[in-house]
Amino acid sequence: MELGIYSFVETPQGPPEGWAERTRVRFVQMLEEAELADRLGLDVFGIGEHHRADFGASAPPVMLAAVAARTKRIRLTSAVTVLSSDDPVRVYQQFATLDLLSGGRAEIMAGRGSFIESFPLFGFNLNQYDQLFSERLELLLAIRETERVTWQGQLRAPLDNQPVYPRALQNPLPVWIAVGGTPASVARAGYLGLPLAIAIIGGMPERFAPLVHLYRDAANEAGHDAAALPVGINAHGFIADTQEAAAEAFYPTYRESMDRIGRERGWPPGNRAQFNQGMDPRGHLLVGSPDQVIEKILAQHEHFGNARYLMQMTVGHVDHDKLLRSIELFATKVAPAVRAATANKKNGAH
Repeated sequence: MELGIYSFVETPQGPPEGWAERTRVRFVQMLEEAELADRLGLDVFGIGEHHRADFGASAPPVMLAAVAARTKRIRLTSAVTVLSSDDPVRVYQQFATLDLLSGGRAEIMAGRGSFIESFPLFGFNLNQYDQLFSERLELLLAIRETERVTWQGQLRAPLDNQPVYPRALQNPLPVWIAVGGTPASVARAGYLGLPLAIAIIGGMPERFAPLVHLYRDAANEAGHDAAALPVGINAHGFIADTQEAAAEAFYPTYRESMDRIGRERGWPPGNRAQFNQGMDPRGHLLVGSPDQVIEKILAQHEHFGNARYLMQMTVGHVDHDKLLRSIELFATKVAPAVRAATANKKNGAH
């Protein structure tokens, strides 16, 4: 199994006049986190896209290019690219450039977006939410297929034998579909034969298992080898030497961040009892000691047969030193055990 981390580069809250400096410091920390993950052997580092004051990552390809210059082997992915409100030509060009700079380590994780700020920001109509994504995904896949593109849709100017450069080093440039639980999005990924990433950030993880079955059924129906298509899990987690230490480091910023977003969306505030439930062996939060996190990742693997697991350790602005320790434990304790267990299972060992 591939294991890695992703972030939206959450920035500390504070007065507006200090925002730029706080964000600069957070960017420096993000680079340190990526360097550590690469040096200790994690497989993937991701930056997601947001257009808000509490997240610094409005331009993931730029940030990943900085990471590429500081790392050697770790794969670099968006987590996610909000394709509905972006232009597929520019998306391909940016990630092809990243792929060349990094020596073939770039990926696109395309999604419709769980936040809506980018739609009015770039002049798109939310009523066309799904159509925008469908058209732009179709065009993105056409661009990665051939350097000269002829394409026509309803929501973007057509292309008539237009060349798109530069071309990625990887052929094809990997494109994953990221979903939050919408069955139609899951089925679309399967029909297109694209890898699937599922965000499990609430409830019991096993409730997502039917979506994986739907994905593989759709892939088989479309003539793809479903067994060869990877499924990835993106989830919240944090690791310390004990579960108590992990919760103490993670809970305050997790609660503040989730409640801040919840106030915007009309959710009731959360509490420690809900957080504790999420830490239970069957819960969605991978917050605990290395052994506890290993157990939960392997339990989820039983449900999903996933080939990748990415952990978001920065839900809110977590103490940087504790975050580096969490990455260290993930890379040196959790990842080797999970890789060994899943490799043994794949090879039929018991």
